[in-house]
Amino acid sequence: MPSPFLAAARGEPHDTVPVWFMRQAGRSLPEYRAIRGEGSILDAIHQPEVAAEITLQPVRRYGVDAAILFSDIVVPVAAIGFGVDVAPGTGPVVETPFSSAADLDRLRPLEPEADTGYVLDTVRAVVGELDVPLIGFAGAPFTVASYLIEGRPSRTYGKTKALMLGDPVLFGELLDRLAHMAADSITSQVQAGASAFQLFDSWAGALSPAHYERFVLPHSRTVFERCGELGVPGIHFGVNTGELLGSMAAAGPDVVGVDWRTPLSMARGRVPEGIALQGNLDPAACLAPWPAVEAEVRAVLADNAGHPGHIFNLGHGVTPDLDPGVLEQVVDLVHAEGEVRSP
Repeated sequence: MPSPFLAAARGEPHDTVPVWFMRQAGRSLPEYRAIRGEGSILDAIHQPEVAAEITLQPVRRYGVDAAILFSDIVVPVAAIGFGVDVAPGTGPVVETPFSSAADLDRLRPLEPEADTGYVLDTVRAVVGELDVPLIGFAGAPFTVASYLIEGRPSRTYGKTKALMLGDPVLFGELLDRLAHMAADSITSQVQAGASAFQLFDSWAGALSPAHYERFVLPHSRTVFERCGELGVPGIHFGVNTGELLGSMAAAGPDVVGVDWRTPLSMARGRVPEGIALQGNLDPAACLAPWPAVEAEVRAVLADNAGHPGHIFNLGHGVTPDLDPGVLEQVVDLVHAEGEVRSP
């Protein structure tokens, strides 16, 4: 089926600016809260019928141009028994954080069919229902490593940077294992039916460009090199990564995510020609009255200036307190007014 999302990711001709939202399946939706239940998100992910329904909910409600799999970036490391959970209201927590070379033994290779078969069952179920592409995903090596080392979400990433700078060999071995785990997970999702993938390096913006290029880029490149053989578009996303966009593009994605801090027109000058951009409406702007939201959406479209390599999205995920009706209006506005000029 023709897909403006896939066409935009590849810079091919299409008529409508595609749009989807990170965290579009989540707490902002009443239908999500009704089915999700209490406890860890991992419990819902382990139930393919529940995870499939949650994946489909925003497509039905918003009319977005792509679905994203309902899962979590720590699913692979949790599945191999590293001792990771996702605590409600906190995020990923690790019972015994990574601290020494001995902990490498706790990171065996992922065997997707055996370890995360429930994820693949969800992918197969969703693909059978969708008329838009499904995006699979994985956590980037650095971001997953930061959770394993810190033991929980962090503001400073002090332990992570201490290991990175103090024992770069061990840090590199950790990221290498996580890179192959991410690639194995993405590969399995694509083979099960996903039409694209996103590598979430949510916390890469905590690094300087020099540290990113030295310690992180080689491992993210490993993921994209391996997954490049799958023949589907790959998206590379991070937060507060305006100074890293060129380096993130060097990892080999088809699309680079841009948050709201960097205008799309400026981001275009930081990535090579032929790389598409995704973004970049500020999620918090969606809490304003509709006329203000409308103006912000139009500003993003105007900043892109009709470039065919643009996927409209938020600069980060949908917040729990956002009115779903606003996102419905955003989708309608993007589809109605997003102009695409010929490549």
